[in-house]
Amino acid sequence: MHVSVLQTLADPTRFQIIEVLRSGEHSVNDIVDNVDIDQSGVSRHLRILQGAGFVSVRPEGQKRFYFLRPEPFRDIDAWLTQYRQLWEVRLDKFGQALARKRGANESHPKARKSSRRE
Repeated sequence: MHVSVLQTLADPTRFQIIEVLRSGEHSVNDIVDNVDIDQSGVSRHLRILQGAGFVSVRPEGQKRFYFLRPEPFRDIDAWLTQYRQLWEVRLDKFGQALARKRGANESHPKARKSSRRE
């Protein structure tokens, strides 16, 4: 995955446009109604998103309808999977250590007595 993909999504307006398009295909005017910038700004951000491969456009007469493309999101997911495995391994080790500690506490006579009082 390229840094430019993350830079594209890092812009708050582009991220907001992506969120609007999650619900499906929208015209530029529909998108303008859901973000805090004018039509020319939305069009500029849509060109950037289209250039980065996040959106495609379907012309219908004078209108342009934009929709999300799945490929860049799959790429992001594949990239994140590498890191997900890293933290899952750490969480598994932490869980095992906790289980060992609980097992040791439960087998200790004082721990059994104090747990009965609670």
